[in-house]
Amino acid sequence: MEKIKEKEIERLTNLKHMEKELYNKGFEYICGIDEAGRGPLAGPVVIAGVIMPKDSMIEGINDSKKVSEKKRETLYDVILEEAISYSVAIIGQDVIDEINILNATKTGVTKVVEGLEVKPNLILVDALTHIDTKGIPYDSIIKGDAKCYNIAAASIVAKVTRDRIMREWNEVYPQYGFINHKGYGTAKHIQALKECGPCPIHRKSFIKNFV
Repeated sequence: MEKIKEKEIERLTNLKHMEKELYNKGFEYICGIDEAGRGPLAGPVVIAGVIMPKDSMIEGINDSKKVSEKKRETLYDVILEEAISYSVAIIGQDVIDEINILNATKTGVTKVVEGLEVKPNLILVDALTHIDTKGIPYDSIIKGDAKCYNIAAASIVAKVTRDRIMREWNEVYPQYGFINHKGYGTAKHIQALKECGPCPIHRKSFIKNFV
């Protein structure tokens, strides 16, 4: 047990390496921002931002894709409880169709920054550039959710929020199987799309090849 704990502390310390250097440079509040749902054929894109305390070491925090659904749900509560400040933006499929997914994601980032009660000194964002962060400096980190603790925490908040939304939509449109694939273009989802046609939460710009 101790060995596992030791390994986990080491992993989290490595995940916080970039932030530690930034804290040492005098940045007090660092906000990590990430999104969930850029690729699916249906539903919104969800963007989350979190400012975690400097000494935060939540066991299991990682890129949301590397964490099981059950574990993400548990971590979600712990992250929000511990966060100095957090903010979530949900950008619906209509906006995605209107301005494209990249611009919809960027719009979400701006909304997240506006929604933070504590203003960060620096924003770390996963692989986005040319964004409006309301004058707050930002660094774009490629694969940031696997390299930065705050971005990893944000990725979990975004993913859990979006999964919950898609589970609710599954109640309304059970024929598509949203509960299983969360709107991503699996073979079963595409088959259902061809058989039933699209529903109101499908992204028209994403499904042209299938219907």
